[in-house]
Amino acid sequence: MKQLILVRHGKSSWEYSVGDKDRPLLERGINDALLVARKFSSEGLDIDFVFSSPANRALHTCILFLRQLDYPMHKLQITDSLYDFSGDGAIPFINNLDNTLDTVMIFGHNHAFTHIANSFGNTYIDNVPTSGLVHLQFGADRWENITKGTTVQTIFPKQIR
Repeated sequence: MKQLILVRHGKSSWEYSVGDKDRPLLERGINDALLVARKFSSEGLDIDFVFSSPANRALHTCILFLRQLDYPMHKLQITDSLYDFSGDGAIPFINNLDNTLDTVMIFGHNHAFTHIANSFGNTYIDNVPTSGLVHLQFGADRWENITKGTTVQTIFPKQIR
């Protein structure tokens, strides 16, 4: 069985004159990420590995989660494939994950994550919000064989504020 946890980056700022990859989180983005991370940490799920987009907002959200989960930073890898807004880069990345990893958490962007959640999950999600988490589970034992799975849970900031 394979499990995929998608986390969309927190609310980011457009205030600074920086490139897209360098946009920082807003205070609300930090607070919402911590809120969702605290709720998720109560699940006690064992995560084999974590991957993040290199964008500042995604990586910062990832670090906030990992600290809340007391997860070792050496089990985090930054990958350009997750700096994706359509799913064209993220889906092949997921399908090529190492099959020794059963539970993987990835941090990235919309519209890719909404597309992935709806393509692979069994619950329609109109939009994965900033700091939103979607947990998917698959009966397959190889990442390249995952198709339609089960949407185990969603944790969105508005649900727990």
